[in-house]
Amino acid sequence: MNFQVTVLKILVSYPEGFAVMADLKRDMAILATSGREWADRTKRLASRVPDLDIFSHGLVERTSGGWQITAKGRAVLEFMEARSAAAEPIQVPLVEETTGAIVVATQVPPLRQPVDRAKRRRERRERRREARERARANA
Repeated sequence: MNFQVTVLKILVSYPEGFAVMADLKRDMAILATSGREWADRTKRLASRVPDLDIFSHGLVERTSGGWQITAKGRAVLEFMEARSAAAEPIQVPLVEETTGAIVVATQVPPLRQPVDRAKRRRERRERRREARERARANA
């Protein structure tokens, strides 16, 4: 199982792409024990981007209490999934559709605009509060 692909897939499934560490660990444990299919799928996706490093490439940000997928991370994940879907023999897309999908998926998202520190702090507090509420609800 490819850890980095799994982290991207887990984070993209959460609202706003943010998950606290406890949720990440729980989801990783579930997927790790789900069988050979998940391991094969993550290996296939990882083969599309051989030098994948979610932290140094800025695909995932570490925030207090958890991790959050960035817009660039979403774009890379879409790129990996689009290429794997195009390679499947069941669905054979037209050449024009395949080329258009790859061009769209490889476009780099615009850089984030600078945010003032007070707004960033408020957003972090809000995410932490939501994570605590989710943890309480799951307990």
